Amino acid sequence: MDQQNTGKEKGRLFKIGTGWLYLILILALLLPSILDYSSTNQITWKDFEQKMLSRHAVDKVVVVNNEIAKVYIKPEFANDPAFKDVMKNPMGKGINPGPHFQFTIGSIESFERKLDEAQEHFSENDKINISYAKSSNWTTTLLPWLIPIFLMVIFFRFFLNGSTGGSSVLNFGRSTAQLLDKSDKSSVTFEDVAGLEEAKQEVKEIVDFLKNPVRYTKLGAKIPKGVIIVGPTGTGKTLLAKAVAGEAQVPFFSLSGSEFVEMFVGVGASRVRDLFKRAKEKAPSIIFIDEIDAVGRSRGKNTFYTGANDERESTLNQLLTEMDGFGTNSGVIVLAATNRGDMLDHALLRPGRFDRHIYLDLPNYNERKAIFRVHLKVLILAESVSADFLASQTPGFSGADIANICNEAALIAARNRKDKVERQDFMDALDRIVAGLEKKSKILSAKEKKTIAYHEAGHAVASWFLKNADPLVKVSIIPRGKSLGSAWYLPEERQLKTLTELEEHIFVALAGRAAEELTFGEISSGALDDLERVTKDAYAMAMYYGFNKKIGNVSFYDSGGREAFQKPYSEETAKLIDEEVRKFVETSYINTKNLLVHHQHELTKIAELLLQREVIFKEDLEKILGERIEEISETNTMEVANNNM
Repeated sequence: MDQQNTGKEKGRLFKIGTGWLYLILILALLLPSILDYSSTNQITWKDFEQKMLSRHAVDKVVVVNNEIAKVYIKPEFANDPAFKDVMKNPMGKGINPGPHFQFTIGSIESFERKLDEAQEHFSENDKINISYAKSSNWTTTLLPWLIPIFLMVIFFRFFLNGSTGGSSVLNFGRSTAQLLDKSDKSSVTFEDVAGLEEAKQEVKEIVDFLKNPVRYTKLGAKIPKGVIIVGPTGTGKTLLAKAVAGEAQVPFFSLSGSEFVEMFVGVGASRVRDLFKRAKEKAPSIIFIDEIDAVGRSRGKNTFYTGANDERESTLNQLLTEMDGFGTNSGVIVLAATNRGDMLDHALLRPGRFDRHIYLDLPNYNERKAIFRVHLKVLILAESVSADFLASQTPGFSGADIANICNEAALIAARNRKDKVERQDFMDALDRIVAGLEKKSKILSAKEKKTIAYHEAGHAVASWFLKNADPLVKVSIIPRGKSLGSAWYLPEERQLKTLTELEEHIFVALAGRAAEELTFGEISSGALDDLERVTKDAYAMAMYYGFNKKIGNVSFYDSGGREAFQKPYSEETAKLIDEEVRKFVETSYINTKNLLVHHQHELTKIAELLLQREVIFKEDLEKILGERIEEISETNTMEVANNNM
């Protein structure tokens, strides 16, 4: 057994020994009373009167403290079968001097009256002697004093248990960070992180510095004090930190930003101090704070509600001081992650605290392909499955989404009792994750089903004949999740969108409602999701992108989140924005309806095919609409439009 395990065993034996010590102390205090209680046989007045007093076997009775009557049996009855056992001397030969029995008398007057009545016919020589005595047991005297003291000792032992790292009241001020060292470090390495090559290079340099500091210090370089990773959810921020914990050969402290803040004032700041104190003691070391926005939000925003600095702000102030204050903080590197980088305080993000900012975005085609390869390693795959195809079918999916798709595909294959995970299993998993679980039990009337079919056919026709719209892959009128129908698109991956592209995207979204009005002469509530998306995009075009001529080349986008409670424009501008958005949406709706009027015959054919098959694919659309002008590129990704019909 090594030295560390020996120390743990000693600590465990010490704790067990302390517990036994308390138990022995309690038994020692109670033992005299227990022995005194159990050494004398308990009887009742009836037993005393019928079995002893009537046989003239009682030598004397001693009443102790006016409560207990102790009975002594005459020596000549030592061999009597009724008294033989109690009169045997437990210490050796001879007779037990007594007392041999005892019973509770109640009151003195009642006892004396009953005794006189029982001896009414006795002669004077046969009447027993009664004496009265006072007796005090030191345990009964001390216990009322010792028990409160004993309880106070136990309470303060729990209260002060923070000194040993246990759970206690005073332990609120201690950091709750989990320490990972060489013995229990993370099993994740940089090989498990795919698609984040630039970000990996940034953090690899930190790990390399901790392993080989001389390579950098001999040139006068200094390691960054902090690295903050910002990006959407599921892009691999925490995974990257786990890889650092697995690769670094130094102590790694991990905790969440919410663990600093408690209901008690000053606890957060105390935990920050304790965390950095522990990290400095084990330097060089790394501190990882996940979801740092829980404690690092911009100061002053909450004064709108509280009127003063709250506990979160005092915790942030302490964090700022620990990271770059007057105190030395050498050898401690802070690694943080958040998906709300716009909310963080600027003082926290400045050089000297977080010197490096790593921004993670949703993976592109090549990055998704690398991520798929990592997650496909553990699956038993059919030959038809390829990472290239799966990467092309995942629109804007994060690394967490890709891991979920692979797991869902394996579950679907196992549910169908397959030996390998096939390509169709991945497509079914993709449908389930994007559009929701297929609800075969949802009952639709013939009229509702027809409305849904024409609605989805409108989306299909509009997207097919608008060359800048996203290409269509599949149309379905099978209910999934909250939607009653859906259309799958496969847009090209582009970093920029033009005005024409955004306009045609809105035309396609409005085509479902336009098809309903054109076919049935009335509209339904099925365009809820479409209208929500149209409204959001139309306002973004007018307010953020500067696409409206009357409003001009201005943007009211607040990237820092500082305009939460006031509009950055006047009431006249707000009125103009509303008017221009309504005018644009109305014009787009008219243009969309004109497009469908021109292709009404094809619209009807597609709707009838949907009613017949429920799901149609790109090949079916080509037979009715002809070949689409724009071909789908190899780096396209999938997008689904759900309609809450």
